[in-house]
Amino acid sequence: MLHGFTQTSNCWGPLAGDLATDHELVLVDAPGHGGSGGVLADLEKSASLSGAVGGSGTYLGYSMGGRTALHLALARPDLVERLILIGATGGIDDDHERSDRRAADELLADRVEAIGVDQFVDEWLRQPLFSALDENVAHRTERCTNTAVGLARSLRTCGTGTQRPLWSELNQLEMPVLVLAGASDAKFSELGTRLCASIGTNASFAAVPESGHSAHLENPTGTAVLIRGWLGRS
Repeated sequence: MLHGFTQTSNCWGPLAGDLATDHELVLVDAPGHGGSGGVLADLEKSASLSGAVGGSGTYLGYSMGGRTALHLALARPDLVERLILIGATGGIDDDHERSDRRAADELLADRVEAIGVDQFVDEWLRQPLFSALDENVAHRTERCTNTAVGLARSLRTCGTGTQRPLWSELNQLEMPVLVLAGASDAKFSELGTRLCASIGTNASFAAVPESGHSAHLENPTGTAVLIRGWLGRS
């Protein structure tokens, strides 16, 4: 299970507890987050990637973790038996938009270094994308255990503007893929539909009801139901 930006492996909430009742979970701290080591500058070419991520199995990634899982699935399909993506994208395929995002990520990296993690996390969670997260599910305290150096490096090295877009390669994926997005998250519902169309018939999309971008935190039961139903069929 690969978490999103500013989170750690302890930020999966009730979803992890639900899945752990009958699955062995490997909860990974992403590069630059939690107890991980340094950021991996080129994930798909890293010789240590399989050991760093956790070995062969079903990979579940949220947002930044979803992009990481997609890169891994393309680089090491022998490791990824099945793939579950929540609120994920194949990257930014427009050169100008990607350049603008890279510049924005650099400004964010400068920001976290200047103001520190606590204030940065508060600003991050005030974005409309996370407006549905209340204090009980936002994992603010856990997010604040990250370091400014780690988050800044993650933005500069693993941000959407830095990572290469994968859209033209997604049809190479042959494992079963489940793409989820919150029913209220219009942007990532559209991106999820595009992901499935780009991957092919081995991919399916489902909307998590009563949730936005952080669907697994806003509606963990609904997310678990969709995941369990798909795992039983795939």
